[in-house]
Amino acid sequence: MVKPNVNLSTPTMPPVGDVQPKADGVRQMFAAISGRYDLLNRVLSMGVDQTWRNQAAREVLALSPKRVLDVATGTADFALALKKMAPDLEVIGCDFVPEMLEVGRHKAKAQQLDVLLEEKDALALDYPDASFDALSCAFGFRNFADYHQGLLEFYRVLRPGGRMVILEFPPPQENLFGSAFRLYFEQVLPRVGRFISGSEYAYTYLPQSVLAFPEPQKLIKMMEDVGFKSRYHLLSGGIAAIHIGVKPFEIKSSEIKPSEIKSSEINPSGAKL
Repeated sequence: MVKPNVNLSTPTMPPVGDVQPKADGVRQMFAAISGRYDLLNRVLSMGVDQTWRNQAAREVLALSPKRVLDVATGTADFALALKKMAPDLEVIGCDFVPEMLEVGRHKAKAQQLDVLLEEKDALALDYPDASFDALSCAFGFRNFADYHQGLLEFYRVLRPGGRMVILEFPPPQENLFGSAFRLYFEQVLPRVGRFISGSEYAYTYLPQSVLAFPEPQKLIKMMEDVGFKSRYHLLSGGIAAIHIGVKPFEIKSSEIKPSEIKSSEINPSGAKL
C-alpha cells in the first residue's frame, strides 16, 4: 500500500505561467501530495474530472492508434483509462515525479492493466523521433516550465498523421458562470485542498497556475506555430478544454512530379491547393 506523504519540502510555492524556473518546485510539490492526489481530484471536481478524462481519451483513440504516450501521466489516471478503453493498445506513461509514478504502478497492478510508466522530463523526452501514433497530456501541460519546448517535443515524437490531445483548465471565462467558478477556484478549493492534502501551497498554486495559463485560442496558436493543425472545444461551460493537434504528413516538393498535379488542384494564381 502506498503511504501518503503530505509534508511539502519546498518552502515556497512554484512560480506560475510560461518560461518559468519551476521544475524543481513543481516536482517537490507533487511528490508531497502524491498519496492523496487522486482523492483530491475526485473531491474538488465532484467527480467530473473522470468524465473529462473519458472524453479526452476518446479523442486520443479516434484514429485507432497502436502506440500512445501519456506525458505528465502523474498517478496514471489517464493512461489507465486509455488501456481500459483499448485493451490491445500499447500505452506508455511518463512523468518526472517518481512518487506519483509509484502510485500509478500500484493502481495498474491492482487493476491488472499492462501500462509502462517511466520517469522522463517532458521537455526532453527520451524517445526516438516519430515513435508514437498519439500523445496525451491531461492536466499536466500547465505545469511545464516552457510550453513551446514541450510542444516541440510532442511534435517530434509523434508520427506524421499522429494526434496530440491536451486536456487542461483554461482561465475562467468572463461571464456569470466564469465568475462563480473563479470564486470557487480562488476561495473554496485552496481551503479544501489544504485540509485534505496537508499542503500549504499545492492548492493555492492550482488556481494561480490556471489564471496564468493561455486562453484556448492562444494555446491553439502556439500549437500551430510548431506545425500542428489544431482545434479545441470547451467542456462543462468552459471549466476544462480539450485541445487537439494533428501532425501533418509532409510531402517534399521535389517528390511531386508535375504530371501528378491535376488541374483541379491548381488555383488561378498557379499555387497548389
